[in-house]
Amino acid sequence: MTSRALMFQGTGSDVGKSLIVAGLARAFANRGFAVRPFKPQNMSNNAAVTGDGGEIGRAQALQARAARTAASVHMNPVLLKPQSEVGAQIVVQGRVYGAAKAAEYQTIKPKLMPAVLDSFARLKAEADIVLIEGAGSASEINLRANDIANMGFARAADAPVVLIGDIDRGGVIASLVGTKAVIDPADAALIRGFVVNKFRGDPALFADGMAAIARHTGWEALGLIPFFPDARLLPAEDALALDGARPAKPQARLRVAVPILPHIANFDDLDPLDAEPAIDLVRVRKGAALPGDAGFVILPGSKATIADLAALRDAGFHIDIAAHLRRGGVVLGLCGGYQMLGRVIRDPAGIEGPPGDCDGLGLLDVETTLSDEKRLEPVQGTSADGAPFSGYEMHMGVTEGPDRARSFARLADGSPEGAVSADGRVIGTYVHGLFADDRQRAAWLARFAAGGASVAYETQVEDTLDRLAEHLARHVDLDRLLTLAR
Repeated sequence: MTSRALMFQGTGSDVGKSLIVAGLARAFANRGFAVRPFKPQNMSNNAAVTGDGGEIGRAQALQARAARTAASVHMNPVLLKPQSEVGAQIVVQGRVYGAAKAAEYQTIKPKLMPAVLDSFARLKAEADIVLIEGAGSASEINLRANDIANMGFARAADAPVVLIGDIDRGGVIASLVGTKAVIDPADAALIRGFVVNKFRGDPALFADGMAAIARHTGWEALGLIPFFPDARLLPAEDALALDGARPAKPQARLRVAVPILPHIANFDDLDPLDAEPAIDLVRVRKGAALPGDAGFVILPGSKATIADLAALRDAGFHIDIAAHLRRGGVVLGLCGGYQMLGRVIRDPAGIEGPPGDCDGLGLLDVETTLSDEKRLEPVQGTSADGAPFSGYEMHMGVTEGPDRARSFARLADGSPEGAVSADGRVIGTYVHGLFADDRQRAAWLARFAAGGASVAYETQVEDTLDRLAEHLARHVDLDRLLTLAR
């Protein structure tokens, strides 16, 4: 077939764009099509390392997996990673381009459109169909002038659009009809149809609603998609997912506490633990204390380590962590969390704000120096207990000190990785994706006498993507989507 493209925009954030594109990518791939996901601009601190040596939003990596293809920097050519004080780090085609505050970025965006269109052309040249995901809301007319994420890209690429509304949050008729009312008529002409996502109950009760939206907008009703509860089993793009309700775990034998800090990054590191019936993963916000019965505490990654360390202290979590260690607990720092555990964090170049040093928690005898060189690399290795893992490193900074002599792991090339305190109860590592390996996760469960790993995590993700594809195929006419694409 001739290469074609179809763009999915939303009436707002978190309406299910990423999930729908992932499900459609798997559905079309299962039909034998060469599918490529594409998101012109993403804002997320949940990122993934690609095989071609860059980074993209985690959602696009999941969509590539759904499409049964390798993740590429061209699937998300512009990635914005929010930081403290200096605004957002700008990553273009996988590499750091610079940093800018929100107002400044509006003037930078037009300069990035050539890279966006270049990446899109590369994907289109190798695909039967490119599934494009917009960002935020299609109706942000205050940002339309220099837009590269939604209608600005759709116009530049002449891509037809399907608009997604979320009925679960209420007001879906007004949000879809309102989008038509406020956007430029030339933009509205690119919208070929709409879907309503996250429906609960009897679909017959919303038939009149679908008809009303179609009547007021002139757009084709392409599907009413029921809520897909297993979405929680897939890596989430947005930190909003951290506040979602979790199923009760009456069989849990190990409680793991995670302080949630403002610039948390790569929080999908926690997903494999959350998937285990034996683990009660507790996410703790400011205003609450880390539970005293936690077996171990995880300090997750951060896009702004110094700012998040200040937030940790402001919330009193450092006091809770000290008490946890006095009770014989274990603390694991991942990436930015690892940097926080050391004696000092140095930022001589002002990577995260004004140049200077910051006292760490002093729980590991190491020091970190931040730099503008970013390590982006898939890694494999074996932890000191003999359990293998595969993951990736994504960090700016070098950590050294006496506790590095007790490394957490050995990488495949023989080099030591991470650090461990003298008593073995404070551990730091730069490896993301550690717990996705069932053998590594089982070793942590065994350490706390919580049994073995009962979830085949990677298999669970694959099975969930297949179920999602089947779910969408039942409620959206895939052949009609192919007809609309061009």
